[in-house]
Amino acid sequence: MPSPVQLLARLDALASSLQEREGALALLALGSVGLETHRLDQHSDLDFFVLVAPGAKPKYLDALDWLEQAHPVAFSFYNTPDGCKLLFDDGIFAEYAVFELSELPHIAYTAGRVVWKREDVPHLSASSGVRATPPAPSPEWHTNEALTNLLVGLHREARGERLTAARFIQSYAVDRLLALAALHGAEQGGADPFMPERRFEGRFPDMAARLPGMMQGYQNNQASALCILTWLEDHSSVHPRLAAEIRRLCQQQS
Repeated sequence: MPSPVQLLARLDALASSLQEREGALALLALGSVGLETHRLDQHSDLDFFVLVAPGAKPKYLDALDWLEQAHPVAFSFYNTPDGCKLLFDDGIFAEYAVFELSELPHIAYTAGRVVWKREDVPHLSASSGVRATPPAPSPEWHTNEALTNLLVGLHREARGERLTAARFIQSYAVDRLLALAALHGAEQGGADPFMPERRFEGRFPDMAARLPGMMQGYQNNQASALCILTWLEDHSSVHPRLAAEIRRLCQQQS
């Protein structure tokens, strides 16, 4: 497993590679290798932006030579029009995107750290002014969405569609509970605006202790649904008819 020292050293090596190349303007580190290095551990990866001059973006997206100069690459694939995920052959995983400097003000990203930039590049904002997500729905929306996820899931379970049932009950409904926990509970530690499940166990330990009952696996959709329903009744205003129907379906299928 790569150490935090190796991760930061790899960023420095990438910066050294970029500064030798025409069109590269800056390297911006994000997340745990950005301004949150206190979170770095052997399971962290590299998240970064490469900022380039106008017209240089295709060159840095189409070729990996600037990465290979820092360290050999074992695997890569382009997961967005602007970026790539890759695995260096020593086990360091990276996700990066390439943007022209003029695009940066329009991109949503977490707090960043400038690893390197050319002297003539203007000051780079450490954080994005773009909202990562639209305004949050109300607690009532999350509650009712979760309840209807349970209802649909249990009906699909009854139809024999266990896979989609598991997704509705143990994934979609649980996602709504994660949102409700953030609205209801006292959070311990900072959230990731892009992935609310990140660091959830440390942020909401009481809620996290209930998750095993809510996600009991492919064969246990009914039991999972009942645990989710119980949590909702304890923390939200649950429509009694929906609750009764969910329990009826669970009992019918048990």
